Amino acid sequence: MTADKTILIVGTYDTKDDELTYLAERIKAQGGGVMTMDVSVLGDPSQPCDISKHQVAEAGGSTIQAAIDSGDENVAMQIMAEGAATEALRLYREGAIHGVIVLGGTMGTDLALDVCAALPLGVPKYVVSTVSFSAMLPPERLAADIQMILWAGGLYGLNSVCKSSLSQAAGAVLGAARAVEPPKRDRPLIGMTSFGKTILHYMVKLKPELEKRGYEVAVFHATGMGGRAFESLAAEGAFACVMDFATQEVVNHHMGSGISAGADRVTNAGKQGIPQIVSSACYDLVDLIGWQPIPERLQGRPTHAHNRLLTSVILDTDERREIAGVLGGKLAEAKGPSIFVLPKGGGNEWDRPGAPLHDAEGLAAFNDAMQQAVPDTTDLRVMECHINDDAFSETVLEIFDEWVAQGVVPKGVA
Repeated sequence: MTADKTILIVGTYDTKDDELTYLAERIKAQGGGVMTMDVSVLGDPSQPCDISKHQVAEAGGSTIQAAIDSGDENVAMQIMAEGAATEALRLYREGAIHGVIVLGGTMGTDLALDVCAALPLGVPKYVVSTVSFSAMLPPERLAADIQMILWAGGLYGLNSVCKSSLSQAAGAVLGAARAVEPPKRDRPLIGMTSFGKTILHYMVKLKPELEKRGYEVAVFHATGMGGRAFESLAAEGAFACVMDFATQEVVNHHMGSGISAGADRVTNAGKQGIPQIVSSACYDLVDLIGWQPIPERLQGRPTHAHNRLLTSVILDTDERREIAGVLGGKLAEAKGPSIFVLPKGGGNEWDRPGAPLHDAEGLAAFNDAMQQAVPDTTDLRVMECHINDDAFSETVLEIFDEWVAQGVVPKGVA
């Protein structure tokens, strides 16, 4: 039977030969094809791989001997990671593979993140790891559509426990390769950040209006991983324009919260020269992991327990001024058209007058500081409204339509 889809299997065949071979057998048993890549350094596989460790090291601009001579396992694995990412992308572009699965512990996972980041959105990418979902995985290294499976009982050798994980992973990656509907890119894509409709409303008005104009709109949930996916695609140049209004992940990162989208949040669209309209939704809140104790320095403040996973704590006046400065610094990195829209009436439904998190003094302080922080390279639009008022969305549409008329943003497709 001819295989319909081919999956690239990546791993250290000198230490995980049996496990990787089992994974390949499970994919083949379902009618899939397999291509193997060895990223070992010291040892060798029991059988030759399609892409040898020597080829991988050379694709990383080095050699296996150089990796060995370094005497440093971290240096050696980074050589292999660069080569594996380069080779995986080459194979995909040549049509030789339709998905990738990487197996490993911390070493293999470190490499796996580079491999997955190198492949575009829509290419199934699975990581079977003993540290899947761990806090040690930095959000800025996660590809927008990476999939992870916890490799239970998989540290050393095959057993019925780890076979359960591996067999599911085999079915998942092959099934994804068969079922995936890659992004069509037949209409210009607008990237937007937001939260749920209970706290932010603008996407309800903006999305259908933009779609009427011939654009596709992707709204990203800015609770750490959503912002990470947004930044990953922005870095690829995937967007024709961004409406990055829910910039609160900047606050999380600045305040040391575990709910972070990475240090580069609110920078990648600007660095790519993508036209950006930015605002300050939820600038006054730091989101914390709800099942962990609130840090001592934040205790005693007004809070909102969104659910058992997430709790929001209000910032004090000085912290709001700090955030204004941080946002201003990120705006200064923009190389393309950049507009900051400041709704002076507030940035989320909980901070309206009479709402539980309203702080008139803190809001005024932020508004003053933000107006000072916006760099000369970014156009500042100050509005006497709340971010959830129709006036905010209408102004955003006016700016967008002006950019389309000027050719700054490509015209939509009817």
